[in-house]
Order: sequence, then C-alpha cells, then structure tokens
Amino acid sequence: MTRRRLLIALGSGLGLLGGGGAYVYWSLQGDSGGYTAPDSQPVVTTRGLLDAAEGPAFETGGMWSFDDASEVFLFVHGFSTDAERARDNAYTAQVALDGTRPTPVIAYSWDSDVEWVQAKDNAEANSTHLAQWLVEWAETDGRPVHLLAHSLGARVTGETLRELAKRGVPDALASVSLLGGAIPYDSVTTDGRYGDAIAAVDAPVSNFYSHNDKVLSWVYRASDRTHAVGHAGTRDAGPPPDGYQDVDVTDLVADHYSYFEPDAGCLPRVVAELG
Repeated sequence: MTRRRLLIALGSGLGLLGGGGAYVYWSLQGDSGGYTAPDSQPVVTTRGLLDAAEGPAFETGGMWSFDDASEVFLFVHGFSTDAERARDNAYTAQVALDGTRPTPVIAYSWDSDVEWVQAKDNAEANSTHLAQWLVEWAETDGRPVHLLAHSLGARVTGETLRELAKRGVPDALASVSLLGGAIPYDSVTTDGRYGDAIAAVDAPVSNFYSHNDKVLSWVYRASDRTHAVGHAGTRDAGPPPDGYQDVDVTDLVADHYSYFEPDAGCLPRVVAELG
C-alpha cells in the first residue's frame, strides 16, 4: 500500500470526525506526482488583489511566448494551494497533456490556502477577476481557452460562468472540465445554482468524477453536509442543463489528487471528450 493510499484509507474515519478541519488535513497530503514547475510556467494570479479597492484585477508571471499554439488550457487549482503549488499543478497537467494534446497550460492562482469557509468565499470573489481575464484574453489574443478546474476550483469556475452570463459573454471559453469538483452535486442541474450559467455558455461542460475520491465522498460530505459532484456526478438531483455531461472516470482516477497526474489520471479522457 502506498503512502497516499494509506492516508486516504485513514481519512475515511477522520473525515466524519473532523469536518472542515479534516478537509484541510487531507488536502495538504496530495502531491499529484510531485512535479515542479519551471520559472517559465505562465501564471495569472489574483493573490492579494481581491480586497484591493483600486488596481488590477489580476497579475501575470512566467513566459507567455507560445506563438505556435492554436489553443491554451487554463488550470484552476483547488483548496489549500499556495502560489508555488499552483504553478506545479498547472505544470503537472501540462506534462500529462504532452502525451495526447501538447498545449500550453496557464496556471490560475488564487488565495485558497486559508481556512475552508474563507476559501469558499474567495472562490466566489474570484469570479469577476477570472471573467475579466477571459474577456481581455478574447479581445487581445483570441485563441480558444479550455478550462480545467480541480476540486474547489470548480466553485471558482461555476461562479465565473455566472459572471460571464451576467456580462453577456457566452463564448469566452472553448470548454470546461471539472476534475473532482468540490461543489454540491445538485448545483449543476437545471434548477441548481449554476444551471442557467452552464446552459448559457457556448461551450461543453463536462464533470469528471471518481467513486475512488475519498476526500469528496467522506470529508467534503461531512464538512458541507452534501454530496460533491466530483464523487458521483449529479445522481438523481434533477435534469442537467444543455451542454452538460457527467463522465465516470473511476477506472482511471485512484484518489482526489490523481485527476491530472501524468500516466495516472483522466486528462487523456478529457482530451477525447473535446474531440
């Protein structure tokens, strides 16, 4: 038994006892393969900018010279992720994509390395910032953006879709892929919080879920008193909006940290769904 599998097995009991505190603990355990991003990894960050009355909505870093690319991926990380790990996660996804669809992956770095309730608030607050970046990207570059959202990054993404719908910008994204989404399973249905926004976006929205994801099935459920869409999809919560689909990747994803890991995750399946 690997260290990660042992931690997940132990987490089943702690999740029920610890609620949000246990979610903090287990989120700190995953390394998604232990890849380290180079300094050149492109990043969009809103860290330290959410409460600023004036100034930019985001800042950028790394190298953005990918002129040969016809499209880009944007990786939105999850909970308890600092700036360094945010870049590492995006780089890990890039390595995974190199085998099937070599494409630049941009890290979207936000203040999620705080306590759980604040992290959820920060996820919602990022909607205007991420929407602004997408609008500016469309105006200044225009290449298709495929969004990958891991864990609590699904909350950032759902709120951003609502903001894009509010602004009347349905074509800012080429696709949306939720990877182990830490949002309520009924939030993506037609009558859910994100239903109208999913239907409004001119892009497919796919939810990749795994029954092996114990962080979601035990700890998230104990913390937020609901099922996560990243564990078993929408189940029988209601009809899905147009453009939405659940994709079962239980046979590919062993735990909460493996969705975008090279040779162990589901990014090849994500690419296959994109066509």
